Amino acid sequence: MKKLGFNTKLLHTPYLKNDVHGALQVPIYANSAYGFENSEDISGAFKGTKLAHAYSRSSNPTVEYFEQRIKAITDSNAVLACASGMSAITNTIMALCNSGDNLISTRKLFGNTITLFESTLKPFGITAKYADFSDLSSIEKLIDSNTRLIFLETISNPHLEVVDLKAVSAIAKKHKLVVVSDTTLTPPGMFDAKNFGIDVSVMSSTKFISCGGSTLGGVIVDNGTYDWKNNPVTKPWTDKFGKFGFISKLRKELFRNTGGCLSPFNAYLQAVGLETMTLRVERASQNAYELSKFLETLKSIKSVHYPGLESSPYYAISKLQFGKYPSALLTFDFGSEEECFKFMDKLQIIRRATNLSDNKSLIIHPASTIYSEFGDKINELDIRDTMIRLSVGIEDVEDLMEDIQSAL
Repeated sequence: MKKLGFNTKLLHTPYLKNDVHGALQVPIYANSAYGFENSEDISGAFKGTKLAHAYSRSSNPTVEYFEQRIKAITDSNAVLACASGMSAITNTIMALCNSGDNLISTRKLFGNTITLFESTLKPFGITAKYADFSDLSSIEKLIDSNTRLIFLETISNPHLEVVDLKAVSAIAKKHKLVVVSDTTLTPPGMFDAKNFGIDVSVMSSTKFISCGGSTLGGVIVDNGTYDWKNNPVTKPWTDKFGKFGFISKLRKELFRNTGGCLSPFNAYLQAVGLETMTLRVERASQNAYELSKFLETLKSIKSVHYPGLESSPYYAISKLQFGKYPSALLTFDFGSEEECFKFMDKLQIIRRATNLSDNKSLIIHPASTIYSEFGDKINELDIRDTMIRLSVGIEDVEDLMEDIQSAL
């Protein structure tokens, strides 16, 4: 049989074990522990010599099937599902760094990721260095013997910066560093992370995957492109588990011990959400493109930012990496924060809420909400108090245009 297409592969990912009733959707295994026929079997499960579930904090059949679906559509080495996108990022970095190690990133990141670096990881001795990713030479200047990874977002939220991923990957490979990217805004089917040199993809499956913001979740994808012997933290695990060294470090130690597992109920809903993800991504991204062009025609809006617009400084590299419709997120500016609030309060269809990639269009004022705790440092992060972030949904785009026009 010829190689299956993306959606066919997703819909027909086989169960690792046949369901006794032949269910077409994997059942929800809402339990914590699993029984064994004898002592040797349960001992083998804990030692890793027998493939079996022992306790749902480490693995669960429903969660496992969700992971298998992600693995199939990404053609990756291994996948681990977590309780949230932030859990996925935290687990990944802590699995690659010891105290005294550092990572290189950019300040153009989601606010919670910045606070993770600055407030949470720093006291544990893991530090972040910030480069200007529009000047790739600035990345190489920061690399030292304790640098373990380069972290970025494929499209930064909410700055909408797009960097040359292959160029970043080339620098990382030269120094044997891991490239970790938050690919939430560019999910599988829209973007093939492996082909652009990303070694580990982290995603908030709360977004496009969950089918309408129904559940929290996160995913860590080992794309199978990095030799884990090159990282001193994962090397001992690689010596024992080969190409699964990174995921084994997580599943058998860090992820298991910190307890950030995805619930079976959430895994079930997200596995179902995967089945229509491509349709929703296409619709929402096309809507975002049409809305961004519409917004550029409105005189009361000072500027519009969307990588798919020819006016964007990232247009060329965005089109090369993501195609015509680079995600469903855009931003635009008014003259003041007061104008932003007045506009948002008059919207009737677009909801005032903080999620991304929901089926519904959601709008937020980043400076006064998700970046409000940064105070005077907000300017360093390139967050303007005149900026509005719009996550575009799958509504009829004409209705969204009318809602914006009426609010203006």
